[in-house]
Amino acid sequence: MECSTKSYEETNVHGMSQLDLVIKVYDGAITAYQDAAHSYKKSDSQKGYDFLERAKRFVVHLYTTLDEEKGAEIATGLGKLYSFVIAETDVVSATKDIKKIDDLVAILDNLRQGWLGLKEQEGSSSLATSLATAGEGSTGGFTTSA
Repeated sequence: MECSTKSYEETNVHGMSQLDLVIKVYDGAITAYQDAAHSYKKSDSQKGYDFLERAKRFVVHLYTTLDEEKGAEIATGLGKLYSFVIAETDVVSATKDIKKIDDLVAILDNLRQGWLGLKEQEGSSSLATSLATAGEGSTGGFTTSA
């Protein structure tokens, strides 16, 4: 069944716009952080760690697909935020601090809301398209099953 789920997700991803793919990566990261917090609350440290690593992969993907040339100061600012989130994820791995996880979810959700706003004005905003196409050509990495 896992194989058919993966095929469905890959098909679903290939028909999405770049902005939709970016939002999907945010969704994956946020869900993984929430799952980590839930696991830590249930005293399942290994599962919590695994979810944190999954979340970090999503954020690293966001970071490595930034195009600072096209996105200018906004991409630079996003890069700094992503670096902070990655570093804080490592702190959470060591401390299992659920409050820090909640803070990371709030940061990512706030950024996600910004991308949703850009999507709403996608037709009139070349900056939104420039930022979202930074990872163009690597859409296989935009699945929530990472």
